[in-house]
Amino acid sequence: MRTARRLGIHSEDVRLPADIGQAALEAEIGRLNAEPRVHGVLCQLPLPGRLDAARVAARIDPLKDVDCFHPENFGLLAEGTPRFVPCTPAGILALLSHYRIVVAGRHVVMMGRSNIVGRPLSLLLSQKGWDATVTVCHTLTGNIAQYTRQADILIVAIGRAESVGPEHVREGAVVIDVGVHRVIDPSRPRGYRICGDVRYDAVAPLSAAITPVPGGVGPLTVLMLMRNTLQAARLAARLP
Repeated sequence: MRTARRLGIHSEDVRLPADIGQAALEAEIGRLNAEPRVHGVLCQLPLPGRLDAARVAARIDPLKDVDCFHPENFGLLAEGTPRFVPCTPAGILALLSHYRIVVAGRHVVMMGRSNIVGRPLSLLLSQKGWDATVTVCHTLTGNIAQYTRQADILIVAIGRAESVGPEHVREGAVVIDVGVHRVIDPSRPRGYRICGDVRYDAVAPLSAAITPVPGGVGPLTVLMLMRNTLQAARLAARLP
């Protein structure tokens, strides 16, 4: 919301009761779908377990689905003609492009298979134009280090603080850390520190390049949300 204000984009934070029912939540999304001044709608996840997140995602107007969770938008992405690119994957692709990291023909290992990061990003990187060979690992992958140590580019989005160390990384690999965690640390003025899924200090000496946490993928995710919102506004106005 701070970034939106700086860019002159109107934003609303709609806070609903914790005990809201499925029908009431979907009705609120329907209201936003019908509001012509609103071009982008996203629902903060995770939802309480009694609510059906897939139904909520499908309720959002696909032309306002700036998170790219709607089945129609995910299908377009999978076939290689995305209307929107999910925000975190889009930020990672922008980062790879900006630093001119060669992806074509290289082996990318994706740690994590969520619909937010791992699955869409693995699809995108394997498509023409990026041309990577992609391996997807997850919590049930046995001896995961045998796969991650083969990676030219290792992307970590597993949601476990500092769980990836030098034993997982081949020397000279590019490491992209998507995780963001608040860890209790009494030595810090605020009583905590922010870290990622990767043990940065241990892995950085091995890597050819590595993203920090905070300050790496996170700001790019926000930027790509703004870009998707602009794209949604252009679609609503029928601009190219």
